[in-house]
Amino acid sequence: MLNFIWVFIGAGFGGGARWWISTEISKHLPAYFPFGTLAVNILGSFILGMLFFTYEDKAGLSQNTKLLIGTGFCGGFTTFSTFSLETVNLFRSGEMLLGSGNIIFNILFTIAGVYIAYLLTR
Repeated sequence: MLNFIWVFIGAGFGGGARWWISTEISKHLPAYFPFGTLAVNILGSFILGMLFFTYEDKAGLSQNTKLLIGTGFCGGFTTFSTFSLETVNLFRSGEMLLGSGNIIFNILFTIAGVYIAYLLTR
């Protein structure tokens, strides 16, 4: 039950951070593309990569911390379900190029976020 609570707390903070960052980015960038979702997916991938690769071969990060930050915060923070809905809506509105760009950018840049985290921790 304690594991559930760690994940629950982290997901709450992650979801709140996702909303705040997406909202702030949307205020400053054009609305025709979901830049906020892209940004949180990149940042969330980077955070998860930093967490995983920094402590991959080392002791010192408790299971509770992994649950709080990795599963909870990053799970609540990243927005793949929102990404999927926004992509379908771009396609539905006839924006094939933007929808395709949304897929490519989210996949490439989130993988890049994890890889950059890997490089920085080595």
